[in-house]
Amino acid sequence: MQALDWNDFRYVLAIMREGSQAAAARQLAVDPTTVARRLRAIETVLGASLFERGADGSLRLTQAGELAARRAEAVEAEVGGLTEALQGADAAASGTVRVTAVPLLINRVLVPAAADLMAQHPQLRVELIAESRDLNLTRREADIALRLARPTDDTGSRVLSKRIGTLAYAAYVANDVDAGTEERPWLTYEEGMAHLPQARWIAKAVEKGGIPSPLAVNDAEAMLQGVEAGLGRGLLPCIVADQISSLRRIDLDEPAFPEREIWLLTHPDLRHLARIAAVLAWIEASIRKLELASLSAKQPPVCDPAFRPTSGSE
Repeated sequence: MQALDWNDFRYVLAIMREGSQAAAARQLAVDPTTVARRLRAIETVLGASLFERGADGSLRLTQAGELAARRAEAVEAEVGGLTEALQGADAAASGTVRVTAVPLLINRVLVPAAADLMAQHPQLRVELIAESRDLNLTRREADIALRLARPTDDTGSRVLSKRIGTLAYAAYVANDVDAGTEERPWLTYEEGMAHLPQARWIAKAVEKGGIPSPLAVNDAEAMLQGVEAGLGRGLLPCIVADQISSLRRIDLDEPAFPEREIWLLTHPDLRHLARIAAVLAWIEASIRKLELASLSAKQPPVCDPAFRPTSGSE
């Protein structure tokens, strides 16, 4: 049997992730004919077809392809871990770190705090990826993830996680809104976001007689912008909304406001790198600073003492 060329598995993974040979070629910066040739080569060695074309025209893994892709991802992770370990031999916090979080945390927490990090580590480059979906750490879509839920075992991939706080919510309106806020409509979330704790709370408030706004959003940043624009009441994270002078909290005779856990995640192969450690410490310090600034909300910071391995929500 002809020996496998492990480099060919790069092409299998690229087709799987991009959905077509042409898109895989663009991602790998090669000619489409190269992708097709390398795919045929590995299918010939394995004696099985790895992809089939779906009804929408995209390429999907066959049963054999799924097995090959799982093995390829394991090799990719091992090679990536070795590369990162060798590159991180020195202690300088330099290089690039990709951080992903929901847009509100990127825009309102991390970007305003970035100057401190850049001043402390001038050789560091940080890519802040504002993304509502969970980017995959094991596939190196991001190096660090800031999440608003405890990691779960969705794929069996292991990550390092640390709970660094609790995100408390409260009701807010624009400062220039007249008294009688109970008559103001509630800005709501669209149905696709109905699973969010803050969306469920608002839905219950509307069910109890609150006025729903004709405006529905799918993102906390949009909710904040709507409240600032005077379009109604909204439920917002205290560590963000308390820092905005154009907003004010309102007291309500309603059930307790929701809270969400704040978690930091990274891949275990990266945790020892100086640049990763620097960014992790900066994120945690930035969250803690805002928590302390919101002590008037009676929400003390919650923090576990150390990272621990856990199955990641990848």
